[in-house]
Amino acid sequence: MSITGTACVNRVVGLFWEELGVECVLFNEEYMTCMWGSRETLTANYSLYYWYENRSPVVECKHYLQDQGVSIGCYFNRSEIIQFQPFRVLINASLGSRTLEILSKPMELQDLVKPEAPVNLTIRNMSSNQLQLTWTSPYPKAQCLEHAVKYKSNKDTNWTHQVKGDIFSFPSVDYEKYYTFYVRSKINSYCGSTQLWSEWSVPVVWGSNSTSKGTAEEQLHWFWIHTVLIPIASCLLLLVLVVLLVRMERVWVILMPRIPNPSKNFDELFITHNGNFQEWAGVPKDVVESFRPNYSENICYVSELPAKDSCEPLWESSNHPPSVMPGAPAAPREHSPYKNSYVGV
Repeated sequence: MSITGTACVNRVVGLFWEELGVECVLFNEEYMTCMWGSRETLTANYSLYYWYENRSPVVECKHYLQDQGVSIGCYFNRSEIIQFQPFRVLINASLGSRTLEILSKPMELQDLVKPEAPVNLTIRNMSSNQLQLTWTSPYPKAQCLEHAVKYKSNKDTNWTHQVKGDIFSFPSVDYEKYYTFYVRSKINSYCGSTQLWSEWSVPVVWGSNSTSKGTAEEQLHWFWIHTVLIPIASCLLLLVLVVLLVRMERVWVILMPRIPNPSKNFDELFITHNGNFQEWAGVPKDVVESFRPNYSENICYVSELPAKDSCEPLWESSNHPPSVMPGAPAAPREHSPYKNSYVGV
């Protein structure tokens, strides 16, 4: 290589480490990225190789981060990350037919952790003038975190910063103001020596204006409930009940049919025709007359037979009259009560 070419390469290397450098960040102990520039600043093609001292062989980056086809970084998943072991990176810079190897300094990954921003910020009134701010952190090792809180009122111009534990108490508030709070986190000195803070959390607001806003939103919410949702729900419920009643009436008639009551059908018989079935039924009079009974009878005359001289009474010697033979006329008897009488047959 000529002196001029060597000087050019050395200049590129110097620019790479001094101006661009390799910045590795372990995000919330879930994944890591090592970045070395952007498409606008890079003048060569780069490849990354890494290893852990005394633990693993040299491995090329499996997931390059690119910007319009130019490699600008490397992505490491959780299985490729080992903390408390010296981590080394080797960059190959390709300039035409020349390739330069640029070795990084050893890095400790536990010092490169950047936790995720706190979430679920909540403010509680502890007394008449005291507030308590609490939050939760997505970082898996909460005991390794320290937190910073910044806040200001709507009448303040500068933010006030305080480093606290897991709870922040605000001793005195002005109810004529409203306050905005932010929280961020970083790894404490017991678990690492990083200076990487998380991003600021989503703000939480407390005070008169926020309360008024909440009250207005709540009133609008209840207005819609009382004027729109409840009437519509009541109408729908009434319609459902009517449909159910109609269907239940049909089902009840099918399951328990009504017993017919014939009394109304005979009102005309007893009211209009006074119980005359023939008139009510429309039977013709000649038919009625043909069925009427005839109670007239013919008279049959009965007389006593005259007495005969040859016949002697046989019952003189006896207390009982003789029995009459069948077919023989009865003997005449004096003072018969049936003389000159007739019987109607």
